[in-house]
Amino acid sequence: MAASGQETEIKLRVDSRTAKKRLRNAGFRVSRRRVFEANTVFDTAGLELRASQKLLRIREAGKVVTVTYKGPPQASRHKSREELEVEASDAAAMSRILDRLEFRPAFRYEKYRAEYRRPGSAGVATVDETPIGDFMELEGSPAWIDRTARALGFGDADYITSSYGRLYLDWCGQHSVEPSDMVFARGE
Repeated sequence: MAASGQETEIKLRVDSRTAKKRLRNAGFRVSRRRVFEANTVFDTAGLELRASQKLLRIREAGKVVTVTYKGPPQASRHKSREELEVEASDAAAMSRILDRLEFRPAFRYEKYRAEYRRPGSAGVATVDETPIGDFMELEGSPAWIDRTARALGFGDADYITSSYGRLYLDWCGQHSVEPSDMVFARGE
């Protein structure tokens, strides 16, 4: 969610209904209603961005199109990395631009996301419903993340710093599913 700068976050495995209730009880309010997101990660033919732990993504969330670059994460119990984002007016045109620069779609993933904020607080919590389960993301300063996680009933051992791509690959391995894209079955 960093407009331009550094992103620091964790994920927590949750049940979306329980997570929303915990957030409300902790004083959080919906700041962005639940919206469907379609994300396409781009890479070179040789997957050079993946190999260097960088990410180039186009996200379509409702009518908003966002192009995101993420740098390699810094080793920590929180996931922290450079994040640069810009809105685009046309996802298809942006995809063609990346294609001309020899970036190809490498992975697609979908989710439903709702965003929560607590008045007077700088951090943000999101609840993501994905094809492989529900997750809460806490994004803010490391101290804010730790305080908020504890207030919501989570500890350091619950922290997940993996990307949705990595979580999907792990899920496929655990369920003996051939990896492809992390998308909902049509009709969900």
